[in-house]
Amino acid sequence: MQQHQVIIIGSGFGGQCAAINLKKRGIEDFLILERRDFMGGTWCQNAYPGAAVDVQSLLYSIESEPYDWSQMFAEGDELQRYTQHVIEKHGLREKTRVRSNVRQISWLDDRRLWHVQIDDGAEYLAKFVINASGPLSTPVIPNFKGRDTFEGVTFHTNAWDQSYDYKGKRVAIIGSGASAAQVIPAIAPDVGHLHVFQRSPHWVLPRPDRVFKPWQRALLKINPIRKLARSAIYWGLESRVVGFKYSEFALKQIAEREARHHIRRQIKDPELRKKVTPDFTIGCKRIILSNTLYPAYCRSNVTLHDKADGIAEINSNGIQTLGGTQVDLDCIVYSTGYDATDGVISYPVLGRAGKKLADVWAEFPRAYLGTSVPDFPNLFIVTGPNTGIGHTSAIFVIEAQMHYIMRAIAEVQKQGATHIEVKPHAEARHTTHIHSEMEKTVWKKGGCSSWYKSKSGHVVAMFPGFSYTYLRMAKNFRHADHVIANPVTP
Repeated sequence: MQQHQVIIIGSGFGGQCAAINLKKRGIEDFLILERRDFMGGTWCQNAYPGAAVDVQSLLYSIESEPYDWSQMFAEGDELQRYTQHVIEKHGLREKTRVRSNVRQISWLDDRRLWHVQIDDGAEYLAKFVINASGPLSTPVIPNFKGRDTFEGVTFHTNAWDQSYDYKGKRVAIIGSGASAAQVIPAIAPDVGHLHVFQRSPHWVLPRPDRVFKPWQRALLKINPIRKLARSAIYWGLESRVVGFKYSEFALKQIAEREARHHIRRQIKDPELRKKVTPDFTIGCKRIILSNTLYPAYCRSNVTLHDKADGIAEINSNGIQTLGGTQVDLDCIVYSTGYDATDGVISYPVLGRAGKKLADVWAEFPRAYLGTSVPDFPNLFIVTGPNTGIGHTSAIFVIEAQMHYIMRAIAEVQKQGATHIEVKPHAEARHTTHIHSEMEKTVWKKGGCSSWYKSKSGHVVAMFPGFSYTYLRMAKNFRHADHVIANPVTP
């Protein structure tokens, strides 16, 4: 059985950041486990038409890994190239085992090691485990009545069937969130007819995209200029927290007014305007940035079905609506999101004395800094509970987590200890504070139901504040909040 100092689960940006930081600290004895047959995570997996990032490329990138971006908001193929660039530059392919879906990890009390079991029977031991599987990695397809009876083609946007030719076909997209908002305008001109089944509308704002001119790209290669531009973008986005948490007036009088104007400018039909206008405060659900979604809805070959005309059942030929209409289809695309709250980690995790993480998280997922859990020593969760960011780059938060994770590992090394573990009272204090602050946010009081919330009603996906506040917390390592255990002397 192979043993490593660190095992990283997942090869997306979280896993890459972990690996890069380990290498910077001279730790080369690590292994990345990737369940798919390729590396790269979200932007290599999500290859649906129209895929693009909704945070400016200069900020949506690892700070130490700048790139010659071609446009303000990178599209999927460029994000894939960037991901592969980072992987190749740091030699991470040689440190990765693909087709390695984790079946279970267990803490061995007697050996002070993690036992990692893979579906194919492989087993590993590791002193530390960094879970970087990501919150948007386990797609969800609702159990619609008759779902399995449909005789046409079906797939989730997370696993787009590249071999399927949708041109001229009758296609339904179930869902109207961020992925659907990119797919719809990308395929609408080519399909025979597109039916969009929307449970509830999202607020949409214009997408301030631009292709960089050659001279702009040349300027952005100059390090001080690139850093200045990145900083300007960061602080501009950071100001959005004022609306999300501190000023409903700012949300309604600035953001929501702009969103309503966007609807009026792009949609003339009053009935269609009504269908796409949400009844909750902007920001309560993820805000979509798009200049092309509303024009796609206006096409003669696109039909938007709202909740009143939603799905009654799926049958062999297509979808029967609540209004009694039969919609015959060739293909159904599920753009129905991910288990991003209750399913933060998709495999069983057994901690001290066999304690199950699923039991600890029975009410809702919780962790100290969204990263460490009592009774689960030497385990670190990247993008764990309450680390999501709705206003800026998720990579910024991932890099902030690295300050805490690397410091924790360094403390164990420095003391020649066996493990580090957060104290229960420290985790409880942090979690209480997080959910107290959450009460002030639009995600809690904005009047919507979103994937930000767990089944318990707690907002688990988001961090209730400025990202620099989280960075400060992650950098401020509190020894008193942890137990660092030394080997037992015979």
